[in-house]
Amino acid sequence: PDRGGPGVTAYLIRDVSILGGEPTDVLLEDGRIAAIGGFEAGSARTSTDDLETIDGTGLIALPGLVDLHTHLREPGREDAETVESGTRAAAMGGFTAVHAMANTDPVADTAGVVEQVWRLGREAGYCDVYPVGAVTVGLAGQQLAELGAMADSAARVRVFSDDGKCVSDAVLMRRALEYVKAFDGVVAQHAQEPRLTEGAQMNEGELSGRLGLAGWPAVAEEAIIARDCLLAAHVGSRLHVCHVSTAGSVEIVRDAKRKGWNVTAEACPHHLLLTDELAATYDPIYKVNPPLRTAADTEALRAGLADGTIDIVATDHAPHPHEDKDCEWAAAAFGMLGLETALSIVQATMVDPGLLDWAGVAERMSHAPARIGRVADHGHPIEEGAPANLVLYDPSARRTVEAAESASLSRNTPYAGMELPGRVVATFLRGRPTVLDGKLQ
Repeated sequence: PDRGGPGVTAYLIRDVSILGGEPTDVLLEDGRIAAIGGFEAGSARTSTDDLETIDGTGLIALPGLVDLHTHLREPGREDAETVESGTRAAAMGGFTAVHAMANTDPVADTAGVVEQVWRLGREAGYCDVYPVGAVTVGLAGQQLAELGAMADSAARVRVFSDDGKCVSDAVLMRRALEYVKAFDGVVAQHAQEPRLTEGAQMNEGELSGRLGLAGWPAVAEEAIIARDCLLAAHVGSRLHVCHVSTAGSVEIVRDAKRKGWNVTAEACPHHLLLTDELAATYDPIYKVNPPLRTAADTEALRAGLADGTIDIVATDHAPHPHEDKDCEWAAAAFGMLGLETALSIVQATMVDPGLLDWAGVAERMSHAPARIGRVADHGHPIEEGAPANLVLYDPSARRTVEAAESASLSRNTPYAGMELPGRVVATFLRGRPTVLDGKLQ
């Protein structure tokens, strides 16, 4: 869909800081970054009628964010989210591309379903949608899905995951890793040993015992990651570890990278900021899979993200209808919203404490996820000739999160009422604004 003002075909962003550098001007035209530099009046098309000028003073330009882990729920759970509503939320968060997880209804385990999701994304037009194909038929963990057919489909699937369920069968996981090598795919594993987490409700520890909630041990995650790192090395294939949440998991991934194995990993914003102490409220808004962990785990995740052990930040945006969260803890669904607040939380946990600069944020939220997902049109540096996918961000702003203002259909944000730093001012997808002045276009 065409967005922007009537007749506007180009945008000149004045005095914006690219990745925190010195202020400069950036011209967007014909879907590309046409020029970068200080433009005098009358030059670089600044006097034409079809150009809109944006004041970038105090703003940081980042490449459009890429999320490797988004739940858009369509088809099947349109009461929680649709591709359109989810991508609107993504645009508000500065994302120009998202990978839509396969746990829909029907499951995205065939070429037909992934193509449906891909086309819905194109029709919505707020960001590019790359479907994630299921590893196993129906996420049942019994037999491989049509991996090759999904890879050859119009959606060109390159990421495969049973997220929400672990591929716990070692032989099946090995076969999946072997299969995706043929088209340079990657298996993204939801690391959760099912036998160790039966009935689990929160992080296992002294607090879970005191609250009377079944514990979720760290070893349930770490055992699968260790096994799969060994399998990936044995097969010579690519493994991506979803939502790493424990200090032990960080060390396992760090060791795999030290050995040169082709393993990448992600951390979610909520695991960088929130801890299991919040479970003491018995508010299911804080119930998530994997669970919120200890403060020590949170610190280890931040350190791992800072030193590159953890490659990317991924949101695990998991919308749910009101009734699935407005109930007692044990009956509530796992998951929380994440797209619209991700960049602010990364600023709060990584940039403001000095653990990452803005170039580091661009690497972990744009360049690296695009590389892992094999997305050619996103994750490029902000330079002349590159696709005009970028976000303008005000790091000096402060905002209080209001659940009712979310672009998502759902309201299950754990940050409601919390003051967070930063604000997405504008998002551009191929040179056309999906967000301007903080408002959807």
